[in-house]
Amino acid sequence: MRKELIFLRLFAVTTGIGVLIIVATAFKRIGNQKFSEIDVERINVVEKDGTIKMIITNVDKFPNGKDTINGKPTNKDRKKRSGMLFFNEDGIECGGFIYDGQKNTNGHSSGLSLTYDQYDGDQVMQLLTQDQKKGDKRFVSSGLMFNDRPSKESQIKTGEIMKELEEIGKKDPIAAQEKYKKYEEQGLIGGAPRVMLGKSMSENNGLFLFDNKGMPRAMFYVDKENNAKLDFFDDKGNIIASLPQRSK
Repeated sequence: MRKELIFLRLFAVTTGIGVLIIVATAFKRIGNQKFSEIDVERINVVEKDGTIKMIITNVDKFPNGKDTINGKPTNKDRKKRSGMLFFNEDGIECGGFIYDGQKNTNGHSSGLSLTYDQYDGDQVMQLLTQDQKKGDKRFVSSGLMFNDRPSKESQIKTGEIMKELEEIGKKDPIAAQEKYKKYEEQGLIGGAPRVMLGKSMSENNGLFLFDNKGMPRAMFYVDKENNAKLDFFDDKGNIIASLPQRSK
């Protein structure tokens, strides 16, 4: 009996040492690991200091709500989608790539968006495609867009302001609008589209230019009847000149 106990103890110790050696060796392997196929729900690309620089994720693990990335809050109201998020050296979100598409009771709805943000702000460049079908009608728009963003914009501050405006709006919508304008004048929120190159929902294909308030000012396009047009607008959105000139 004593000899058996000694043998079992030696066997247990030897086995344990062997397992530790195998585990240590596995974690110390140098060089790239190769896989023919891998299934994963989310990948965090990180720097040596732990800063997340990029996230590749499915819908369920898309960060929003109470999630924090690099110690910073995420957009809690953002819809979960599969795609990618990019982060700069300071750990601040600076763009992303998302997509979705599904059938619904009226037809279908799908889209794709690749965006780049200004520092600590929202998107200043966007590649966007939208495809919606309602009954027998289908609306498709695709374009490359450039936007102006507020000079003093901050992602965290913007979230705080929007939450404040939401609470005010529940009691007094007019007061919320006035408060919004004050923040806009301070350069904290707002922004406007300035340039769009692509196809609009009205099936016009061309170059569309906007002023700093987001109002259309000039359009050079080919309409759905294949007519080439150049339109100019005033600050109210009214056409003031067109080429070729419209017949009276």
